[in-house]
Amino acid sequence: MRVRTLIAAVAILTLCVIPRAIAQSVSSADDTQIREVVRKYMAARELQDPKAVEALFTADADQLVSSGEWRRGRPDIVKGTLASTRNSGGTRTITIETIRMIAPTVALADGRYELAGLAGGTTRSMWSSFTMVRGSDGWQIAAIRNMLPAPPVPTAAPKP
Repeated sequence: MRVRTLIAAVAILTLCVIPRAIAQSVSSADDTQIREVVRKYMAARELQDPKAVEALFTADADQLVSSGEWRRGRPDIVKGTLASTRNSGGTRTITIETIRMIAPTVALADGRYELAGLAGGTTRSMWSSFTMVRGSDGWQIAAIRNMLPAPPVPTAAPKP
């Protein structure tokens, strides 16, 4: 009975520890390749190159932008991305700060998204999260979530 309990305990610990170890390690090659996909995405936007933008996304990709618009599928993402860049102007930069492996072929890349040089010389500071998947052709973007930080919620006054 003790041997079975010990085996069960080791099996449970193994199932809990191994996935966390996989999820937390990103190779330098994957890190470089994921950052390069984001760099290419930003360059393709600025060049207004629909084919280059399209090639970076999976067929079923989606993008939820800070305005609340939800672009679903590559054609919608390409159209919306290029229109957004064209209409708002300014200079965009995304600086990836963290990359975390969710599974051996899935990564989450988070970065600061700055849109500078807007009307009135303003800068819009946001966050962008990229869900990336690795297929036979390398890393592609499966989803983007852009977030515009909101001011903190005021604390409620203490009740008398």
